Amino acid sequence: MNYNLNNLTGQAQKTSTLAGLKKLLQLIAHEKRNLIMAGLAILLNSTLNLLGPLIIGHTIDKYVQTKQYQGVLLFSGILLGMYLVALLTSYLQTKLMGGVGQRMLFTLRNAIFNKLQLLPVDFFNQNKAGDLISRVNNDTDKLNQFFSQSLVQFIGSIATMTGAGIFLLLINIKLGAAALAPMAFILLFTTIVSPWVKRTNAKNLKSVGGMSAEIQESLNNFKVIIAFNRRDYFRQRFDGANRQNYKTAISAGLANNIFMPVYSLFSSIAQLTVLVYGIYLIGVDFSIGLLIAYLSYVTLFYNPLRQLAALWANFQTAMAAWDRISQILSMENNLVIHDNSIAEPSASLLEFRKVHFGYTEGQEILHNISFKLEQGKTYALVGPTGGGKTTTASLIARLYDPGKGVVLLDGRDIRSYDAAERSQKIGFILQEPFLFTGTVRENILYGNTLYKNYTNEQMEQVIVDADLGRLLAIFENGLDTKVSSGGDSISLGQKQLIAFMRAVLRNPDLLILDEATANIDTITEQLLGEILNNLPAHTTRVIIAHRLNTIENADEIFFVNSGEVSRAGSFNEAMDMLLKGKRVS
Repeated sequence: MNYNLNNLTGQAQKTSTLAGLKKLLQLIAHEKRNLIMAGLAILLNSTLNLLGPLIIGHTIDKYVQTKQYQGVLLFSGILLGMYLVALLTSYLQTKLMGGVGQRMLFTLRNAIFNKLQLLPVDFFNQNKAGDLISRVNNDTDKLNQFFSQSLVQFIGSIATMTGAGIFLLLINIKLGAAALAPMAFILLFTTIVSPWVKRTNAKNLKSVGGMSAEIQESLNNFKVIIAFNRRDYFRQRFDGANRQNYKTAISAGLANNIFMPVYSLFSSIAQLTVLVYGIYLIGVDFSIGLLIAYLSYVTLFYNPLRQLAALWANFQTAMAAWDRISQILSMENNLVIHDNSIAEPSASLLEFRKVHFGYTEGQEILHNISFKLEQGKTYALVGPTGGGKTTTASLIARLYDPGKGVVLLDGRDIRSYDAAERSQKIGFILQEPFLFTGTVRENILYGNTLYKNYTNEQMEQVIVDADLGRLLAIFENGLDTKVSSGGDSISLGQKQLIAFMRAVLRNPDLLILDEATANIDTITEQLLGEILNNLPAHTTRVIIAHRLNTIENADEIFFVNSGEVSRAGSFNEAMDMLLKGKRVS
């Protein structure tokens, strides 16, 4: 399955603005009450602002021209009261929508992060962490900015424009038609240009994600950069990403500002049309006060358009961000749970039946693999680098599903186990263990709820009972030793020991060790060997190692090379096959 976000194309991924907006509104459906209140506040604010020119025109014609100053003062007071109420409604709508925006940001980031937790390993192999971080942080913030800041102005501008347009047509339909005629050209221009604006902003957001990915990669590999004195290489890589971001930002800036001058031009044309035609009508159908009111309504119609020029660009940016976010939210895990849970009678703990697998379609790595693992035995997978050992182990742990064939665990299709059941039965110690920032205790208990309420003293006793006490003694402060996921608070070898204790304490039926002793000294390696030998009798061990002394006592050795798995027989035969780098009959 293609999980590469940068390669997703086609109509399925290109949602229309309206369809995208509908999906986005579904995420904030629980904010219906606040949205209605904000909408009412916006309508009241627009209504009060729209009544102003009519009252001003009436006051000019009836009181100013006749010099009845009491009426002028009365209607001035009415206008002041209206504008104060409008100020309060403006504050209310801003406060309500600001809250909606922040809660939407919270909900959206949770939704993305929860979705990421559900996606398979294959997804993370195909996408850079920096780009995913940009989608979680930067793209969601673009949406928040639109909802909390721009949406109020957006809806308010549309409401004001609609009301002003109605007043223009009601006062004088001919003059109203002349005043609104430039709007047709504006709508045509907006319809033609908006898709380009959205695409340009999407490219800019993608380049921001690419630059984040470059920064993240450089910082994660800074030791290698220093060791090989290749600051110039990563500097060039970053410079390329930064230049690309600069180019797309310039294009996005141009696209986002293209509406303003065009809207302003047609607004000026409309005002000039009304002024010329209105002066012609004075004395026939128009009074001076009514013309002033009419010009105010033209301003109220076209000034929001100038705001919409900027707001529409923000809206297109938000929709481009939403497209990138919805790509993640629309994805489904291809490692689905199968309903078939009927176990076949089997003496084997795990069995591969004619398994085929490839990371990408058309490039098969494992070909027609069949073998069995019995309970309580120790198995070793040996073979040259790239032969398929780790891939085989990943299929055992169901990090991936076979393209063809089936993997059985306790006689059941491994795909019928849910994630909790499978992780309880299978422990996996990776070649490069990942630890979280915290303490040794927190990392040992990660994913293990059995001991979460234990005190340190109780945990130490559990560790001793599991024959892991000598490993814990290696850490200066025991369970309270500080661990940093990306720093040097502990060595790589110590990280592997923590991963080892974490896996063993889960008491799995099957324990996979993928080069788990690669970064520890010989004495500690012997200690781990003793611990493995003393695991419960039901525990099956699968060891992947290049150092053959670690598999010398294995009950059975499999040679993995060129996508095939074959029994190696004795330890000496395994060595011979490894040295020759090919399967022997």
